[in-house]
Amino acid sequence: MHETLPVPELPPEELEEVALEIGPQWEELREGAVFLTGGTGFIGPWLVESFLRANSRFHLKASLVVLTRDPERFWRQAPHLSHRPEVRFHRGDIRSFEFPPGSFSHIIHGAAPAAAPAAGEDPIELVETIVGGTRRVLDFASCAGVRKVLLLSSGAVYGTQPPDMAAIPEDYPGAPQPRDRRFAYGEGKRVAESLCCAAADRTGWEAKVARCFTFAGPRLPLDGPFAIGNFVRDALARRPIRVRGDGSAIRSYLYASDLAAWLWTILFRGCPDRAYNVGSDWAISIADLARTVAAILPGGVPVEIVAPGGGQTPLQRYVPDIGRAAAELGLRVRVPLEEAIRRMAAWYERCPGYCSAIGAVP
Repeated sequence: MHETLPVPELPPEELEEVALEIGPQWEELREGAVFLTGGTGFIGPWLVESFLRANSRFHLKASLVVLTRDPERFWRQAPHLSHRPEVRFHRGDIRSFEFPPGSFSHIIHGAAPAAAPAAGEDPIELVETIVGGTRRVLDFASCAGVRKVLLLSSGAVYGTQPPDMAAIPEDYPGAPQPRDRRFAYGEGKRVAESLCCAAADRTGWEAKVARCFTFAGPRLPLDGPFAIGNFVRDALARRPIRVRGDGSAIRSYLYASDLAAWLWTILFRGCPDRAYNVGSDWAISIADLARTVAAILPGGVPVEIVAPGGGQTPLQRYVPDIGRAAAELGLRVRVPLEEAIRRMAAWYERCPGYCSAIGAVP
């Protein structure tokens, strides 16, 4: 999101969906305190605002502390939350923050760079941020009276998904290539998972791991490295949707309200020291995703597929097997992809200032 522009609140009816989906499980937070890192990106605001909805609806009398390097930025983006006394911000860097006072019942650790290093970025800094930040959070957990910690990991820990594997299960033994800088993010997340489970064994609190894949929804950047965001941006601007490459890569998309419900459920009911894939198993090629966006959103924009050199690239899949989450926790994909696209576009149409700033207006 643009750093200086306010955005509307997340859809109240969708936050209500999350609150009701979790239902009696929220009782675990009654008069408790949650410490959240990574609260100002895409996933974080969904956790913050769904917590606030549940806190009000069920009168939990719980509190939330969000670690951020720039609290003022959050308030500029979300002024509708400025009157909520149950959430406060703790300023600090993930690798060196001072521990906030008091005890905490739960920690959700989601702070990390959002993607693999792009050209010119330092993979060493990326790994050190992930690993050093996780160690700092775990040090805090050991002295804060925490009962449960949820680590937001990534499907990147599996390395490259074999092209003949329809969906990656949690027990797949694949791993990132350590000599390829593009896999630095996944390597850092693997170490973070190991640290989290080892610390839980030593201290006695429960460690839960959510391996996040790809998502859609309000607050997903329309001008970032996310294909679905770029496609929605182009459709809103009534210009051709451009697909980089040949469009053969396979992805799947879980809507943000489902994502929030899954993460809270894993925190509350997930098995300790166990990883759960978080995503959708409804696979679609990037080319077909572009065509779906063009067909669903008004304007009838064309789709342009750019294949470098005119050839085909090797098939790239990134789709989770979500059988464990379904069997153990009863989780399922509630919002179909087409509805996810409609909801996402409708929310962004309520952000004219942001859309204008990135050229997502006709």
